[in-house]
Amino acid sequence: MSENQRAADKMPRKREHGFGGPGGRMAMPGEKPKHFKATMGKLIAYIKPYLPMIIVSTLMAVASTIFSAIGPDRLRAITALIQEGLMSQIDMKAVGRIGLTLAVLYGLGFVFNYVQGFIMNIITQRVSKKMRTEISKKINRLPLKYFDSTSFGDVMSRVTNDVDTIAQTLNNSIGSFVTAVTMFFGSIVMMFYTNVFLALAAILSTIVGFVFMQVIIKHSQKYFKAQQYELGRINGHIEEIYTGHNVVKAYNGEEKAREEFHEINGKLQSSAWKSQFISGLMMPLMHFIGNFGYVVVCVLGAVLLVNGYITDFGVIVAFMIYIRLFTQPLAQIAQTATALQSTAAAGERVFTFLEESELPDESGKTAVLPVGEVRGDIEFEHVKFGYNEDKVIIKDFSATVKAGQKIAIVGSTGAGKTTIVNLLMRFYDLGGGSIKIDGINIADLKRENVHDLFCMVLQDTWLFEGTVKENIIYNKPDIDDEELKKICKVVGVHHFIKTLPNGYSTVLSDKANLSVGQKQLMTIARAMVENAPMLILDEATSSVDTRTEVLIQAAMDKLMQGRTSFVIAHRLSTIKNSDLILVMKDGNIVESGNHTDLLSQGGVYAELYNSQFEQAG
Repeated sequence: MSENQRAADKMPRKREHGFGGPGGRMAMPGEKPKHFKATMGKLIAYIKPYLPMIIVSTLMAVASTIFSAIGPDRLRAITALIQEGLMSQIDMKAVGRIGLTLAVLYGLGFVFNYVQGFIMNIITQRVSKKMRTEISKKINRLPLKYFDSTSFGDVMSRVTNDVDTIAQTLNNSIGSFVTAVTMFFGSIVMMFYTNVFLALAAILSTIVGFVFMQVIIKHSQKYFKAQQYELGRINGHIEEIYTGHNVVKAYNGEEKAREEFHEINGKLQSSAWKSQFISGLMMPLMHFIGNFGYVVVCVLGAVLLVNGYITDFGVIVAFMIYIRLFTQPLAQIAQTATALQSTAAAGERVFTFLEESELPDESGKTAVLPVGEVRGDIEFEHVKFGYNEDKVIIKDFSATVKAGQKIAIVGSTGAGKTTIVNLLMRFYDLGGGSIKIDGINIADLKRENVHDLFCMVLQDTWLFEGTVKENIIYNKPDIDDEELKKICKVVGVHHFIKTLPNGYSTVLSDKANLSVGQKQLMTIARAMVENAPMLILDEATSSVDTRTEVLIQAAMDKLMQGRTSFVIAHRLSTIKNSDLILVMKDGNIVESGNHTDLLSQGGVYAELYNSQFEQAG
């Protein structure tokens, strides 16, 4: 996200821990995903380009399973040869041939299974990369209004946890499901091919497994969904608490934050434990069913053998293996079904996000305001705006600004000062009226064109992990070192940078011990590097000491020369030399003029100005 886009992050917003913003709410614990079939259909359509590779992988899984299913029949033949040879002599050549056949079958099964896993791993990583890339691009195409009602932690959870859940299903569940289904029906076919009576006995003895499996699936689904939901909650909580860790400590909120964390973590632990415990019952249950099937096959096989219905002891040996091959897929199918429920919940969140309404397409706009040709005349005509349709903040804002003027916007908190700047930058679209730059309506310009016309210095500094130079020349790589140093000297930050271990090559990170004022100086230098024809200062000096403020003010005066400048300030002493001061109240301009005129009027501005000197005294 560009720095200009970050400007609107300072706006008051409703941060919801319930995740999912407008239309993006995840299925709550105990709910079924709203559109399971639709979501899975979207996922299939999403991976459609990889369907040929998936089909090849599926065929590999089927082939591997078939080879494994044929194996017990060859073991039966070896057992029969051994049984016959006990009375005379074992035909070792025949045993060797069958053993070689078994080795080839199991070897091919291994190769096909490995290739299948390799292909699915490639598909999984490509789909994950594609999905994360599209989410990342989507973030920059979403209007800031979306983030007013969606927590950042929730968006991060979609990029990480939800995509990982989908990837895990693609990588593991598809191959396991195909293998399980093939093995299930293949073992049935081979059992009936070997002996009908034992096949019926084996199947009937394991039908109870289906019943238990359905019960387990029914009870485990809600816990898996609860686990996904609580995982998103805990990510959002950690992101917010640790981002504002200093505020939490300053207000002694550690205990409350800790309690909330333990509450969410406890619910996550409970849902995770229950989901894993219940789903973990499937394997022991399947082992029990398998062992029960062994007993049935052994007893019934002995009866059939004694009564002459079967003459080959190898049949019983083969069925002992088929019982395992028959019961094991049941657990795999159940686990796949459970994973698909979690995948549906994750997929619903991801696709809901990708389908959110985007900023209007501006490819058809042809109007261009070249940066080098901008004079800086700005006209606000009956501007109307509200973050919500039922709550209008800017009711009827009109003002005319001449090129090169320094415009100060003052007023009490919530008067709409920063909102006006956000509208000027086209971070939000107007609800009525128009804003024109040099006579051109900004609605007719592309957002990127409007952003290029302004450089901004905000109250909240933003430095990323990178060198000092990279932070200052952000998105302006053509700035050479001499010009960079010249700008930093004007701002008054050059001397400080030279004291850093590696000067301009010093890497800044979260561990960098910089004061708020030093960070602010760097962002001011960044604005000077931008060298846009118009300037916005939003409480740019509020975080620095008086001496530094004097230095910054002098640098700002140089920066504002020849530029149309908008200054939002609570410290009114810094805007006394403004050409025009707009006093806002409840979204409207209630007074306008220069410092001297407004003081003589004895109105809102005079009251604000005098109150600050009374507080200072």
